Amino acid sequence: MREKELRLALVCYGGISLAVYMHGITREIWHLARASRAYHAGEAAGGASEAVYRDLIGEIEAATGTRLRVLVDIVAGASAGGINGIFLSQAIATGQSLDPLTDLWLNNADVDRLMADDRPAGAISKRLSRLWASPLARYAAGRTATEALDPAVQAEVRAKLTQFVQARWFAPPFGGARFTTLLLDAMGAMAGTGDGRSLLPDGHPLDLFVTVTDFRGHPERLTLHSPPEIVETEHRLTLAFSTRDEGDAALGEIPALVFAGRATASFPGAFPPFTVGELDAVLAERGQDWPGRGAFLTRALPRLAAIDAVESAVLIDGSVLSNAPFRPAIEALRNRPAAREVDRRFVYIDPKPNIRSVHMTGGDGIEPPGFFQTILGAMSDIPREQPIRDNLEAIAARSARIADAAATIAAVRPEVEAAIDDALGGTIFLTRPTPARIAGWRAKANMLAVKRAGFTFAGYGHLKLASVIDRLATLFAEGGAQDRDAVRAALWVHVRAVGIAGPGADDAAFVQFMRAHDLEFRVRRLRFVAEQVPDVPPPGCPADLIEAMRSALFAALAPYLDQRAPKLRDMADVLDDPAAALAALAEATDLRAIDDRADATLCAALLPLPRPERRRILLAYLGFPFYDIATLPLLRGDHRDEFNPVKVDRIAPDDASAIRAGGAEATLKGIAFNSFGAFFSRAWRENDYLWGRLHGIDRLVDILISTLPAGTTLPPGHVAMLKTRAFRAVLAEERGRLTAIPELFATLEREIG
Repeated sequence: MREKELRLALVCYGGISLAVYMHGITREIWHLARASRAYHAGEAAGGASEAVYRDLIGEIEAATGTRLRVLVDIVAGASAGGINGIFLSQAIATGQSLDPLTDLWLNNADVDRLMADDRPAGAISKRLSRLWASPLARYAAGRTATEALDPAVQAEVRAKLTQFVQARWFAPPFGGARFTTLLLDAMGAMAGTGDGRSLLPDGHPLDLFVTVTDFRGHPERLTLHSPPEIVETEHRLTLAFSTRDEGDAALGEIPALVFAGRATASFPGAFPPFTVGELDAVLAERGQDWPGRGAFLTRALPRLAAIDAVESAVLIDGSVLSNAPFRPAIEALRNRPAAREVDRRFVYIDPKPNIRSVHMTGGDGIEPPGFFQTILGAMSDIPREQPIRDNLEAIAARSARIADAAATIAAVRPEVEAAIDDALGGTIFLTRPTPARIAGWRAKANMLAVKRAGFTFAGYGHLKLASVIDRLATLFAEGGAQDRDAVRAALWVHVRAVGIAGPGADDAAFVQFMRAHDLEFRVRRLRFVAEQVPDVPPPGCPADLIEAMRSALFAALAPYLDQRAPKLRDMADVLDDPAAALAALAEATDLRAIDDRADATLCAALLPLPRPERRRILLAYLGFPFYDIATLPLLRGDHRDEFNPVKVDRIAPDDASAIRAGGAEATLKGIAFNSFGAFFSRAWRENDYLWGRLHGIDRLVDILISTLPAGTTLPPGHVAMLKTRAFRAVLAEERGRLTAIPELFATLEREIG
């Protein structure tokens, strides 16, 4: 049975009160990941929509012969999307449940709970504020589509809007400490729930990125020709969390995650800026410890930590400068493990595409913007609402380079195979592999590729050497808590001193260095050969032998991947003695012993194959040095373990029309009051949360179906039937919880039917 992983890299936009809608979507993503785990473990599905996802994964296997596993392993978010990304990542990493979070969103994302404690007090202050606040509230409510709502909902919105505009003049109406407390309560509510099993396979990392804006900024040094160095002020911050960094599969300590959530969602004007002192005070009041405080703050705010000034940091909403944080998610594609075929998707959640703030779109769109409209748009909305074209173009360019590399490989394949045949004795010996023969053939093929490359090998060799030095510098720096640039410089001094800096065909020192340390070449080679295993078995070749060959390649790959993060203990200081440190690392990783085991694994899988297929895979394996010389310069900076083009999918109200067309305007209430609407009514939050789940189902089923091979389909009408079944299951599951919107349930029952 062929296995494939659908890997989702999730990018969550900001949306203020539409965070509740986004929670509905991320909850469905969580249910999909749980359904996938249940299917592969042979367990029953645990939720309403989970059963549908589980059945669909089974139907895909029946239709295509492919066991699909769905993983969410990269999450990046800003503002409201950052908060939802944090909670989803915590649930994925720890096996905790998102169920408690739903009630917390519905109960606590309300102006009554969020308002600061120091609102206007005293009869005179209240009377004066009511004089100007009440007309404003009536005007704002009148401009919002409240007429179709229940009278009680209209009254609730108007009353809370009046309360909101009576808040302090020239000060944020929402309380920062209250917000921090609510986030801590939410994390506490999730703790102890669920089954404690991660939704990712053992050893597979989960990377979380949350964007933040450093209000005061921090200095960054840049190197120029003249002057040699300048200093600029950088305001963008990305807080990164990863299960790679924690031995117990946790993303990080709860206070650190709350730090990120509170900082990324400090919407200017609504919440006060976030400071470390605010979190310290709340933790002290609760009697809650933060053992890793110093280490986290040093990592999150390195420039301020260096001058012992982290308490002076002032952080505001991450969406101000990076509302669509694709860049860190793209960078996270590096060095990801893959034990089987990968279909990588970037899935981004945009809760209100093409809906802009009132002051951005006021008037008839013909007259020039007014004074305040121009200022507010320039300062806030335009930076926050920049399109993602640059990010999508970067992903497309990466995919194009991968396609170009594949075309290059196809063009040189006949010449490469002929060269291998001529050098190694033709087809007779190549069809009788043994581990010893494979090792010998590999060494001869490597030398042949170097000689055939001629003068072009110097550039390739320098590129390989630089890549190995960069990897080793990162490894030694992290293992010894040293400056990476200093370690890298020491390694370069060493390799030049021993004559490795000018690689050539007869450079024995270069060859020995690469045999001891070039881990990534070995990884690329096995990935490449795995790509050459046919998806459809050729005539006369049993499918089980093809899958056994594919499995053997990934089994041979696994020990190499384990050496990407070796345990560096009792090792010489690389800055003092680079030669001793490199020798100790070579002994610890022992790549040559792994090579021998890989040869035996491949040989055992090759021998049962029919002769033509055995020869084809061997030629791909032995010819890889030729292909690597031709393609590595093309893919520099873009070569990833997931050697496939990346596809991008969006989840937005405009894209989910199986129930109702019209996008956000036709479905969501939180878009009112410049996206603050859901803070003013529980009914509006219930509405948006429910639509979030329904829209999530609509798009996630589409994404699952899109994994089918070209030309393969499910029976006519089957996809619509699956969606209808999932929609009805969610309505049945949520009816008892969402008691403020009975009319919506009745309407949805008719529309779904």
